[in-house]
Amino acid sequence: MSYTIEGVTIRPIREQDLHRMWELSFKDENPEWKKWDAPYYEHQPMSYEAFLERRDNIVAQEDYWGIEVDGELIGMVSYYWEHKPSLWLEMGIVIYEPKYWSGGYGTKALAMWIDHLFNEMPLVRVGYTTWSGNERMIKVGEKLGMTMEARLRKVRYWNGRYYDSIRMGILREEWAAR
Repeated sequence: MSYTIEGVTIRPIREQDLHRMWELSFKDENPEWKKWDAPYYEHQPMSYEAFLERRDNIVAQEDYWGIEVDGELIGMVSYYWEHKPSLWLEMGIVIYEPKYWSGGYGTKALAMWIDHLFNEMPLVRVGYTTWSGNERMIKVGEKLGMTMEARLRKVRYWNGRYYDSIRMGILREEWAAR
């Protein structure tokens, strides 16, 4: 299964994607993408061999898919259960390649991912958490019709400054009405 909108595809990760995913996510010690994706959490690079030990959590998984643009893997979408008994699911996205930032690729990928999640699961709400320093991620949520459901003030400390934690979400009926 995969979805495509205007040259952007989301799909499960394949075995042949592993080297590219490692290069994008864990090869470099200080990748540019990490400055925007929860930079207050330490990034640990790893060898390709160590990355391959995680293959069972990456290849052909329901909760971790790749984002592809014109045949090139550029990022990933994912989800995790905040509280599965109440169907509280949170999602995430990373566009690793800076040349694909601010081009609408993340918005398209996240729209397809939200569609997929609502179509495949009996969810009432889908959401994500980001930080006030990642204005692009907040704008993506707004473009997709999400509501800023929570703003925890000054709880993320990075580079000598406090930032807010931002929680965005959308209900099934709101998504359907878009």
